[in-house]
Amino acid sequence: MKMESLRELFVEELKDLYSAENQILKALPKMVKAASSKELKEGFEEHLEQTKGHVERLEQIFEDLDESPKGKKCKGMEGLLEEGKEWMEEDAGPEVMDAGLIAAAQHVEHYEMAGYGCVRTYAELLGNKRAAQILQKTLDEEKQTDSKLTNLASKINVEAEKAA
Repeated sequence: MKMESLRELFVEELKDLYSAENQILKALPKMVKAASSKELKEGFEEHLEQTKGHVERLEQIFEDLDESPKGKKCKGMEGLLEEGKEWMEEDAGPEVMDAGLIAAAQHVEHYEMAGYGCVRTYAELLGNKRAAQILQKTLDEEKQTDSKLTNLASKINVEAEKAA
């Protein structure tokens, strides 16, 4: 498919994020199960609920655009989640496992923040204020999740180092 407009790129990138969010919905319950820290488990569970909202917001934007969210597989997220899956299969102590899970989750968050930042900017350039506001809300939540993970890491990484 030849892309000839920013709108077409906008829709393609939204489809990529839609695929990514749906992949995350499948991965987060496994991360909850693999985590040993109560705070980390709760954080992953909270983000699972948030991610459901992200999918709903994207569906709302697609409806407004009269476009289908289907038809694209986010290979970037697929790779990041595969790395996280490989990590969960490692033979690691609970503190080290949690530290690795945080690192994997932050890789995912940073990918999402980059994607949402781009599509939010495209929406602004296209004059789609409603989509821009919706996407900004999701971007803000992704940043908050990343910040929470950083705060958890400051404690869990120290515990992992002491466990050695």
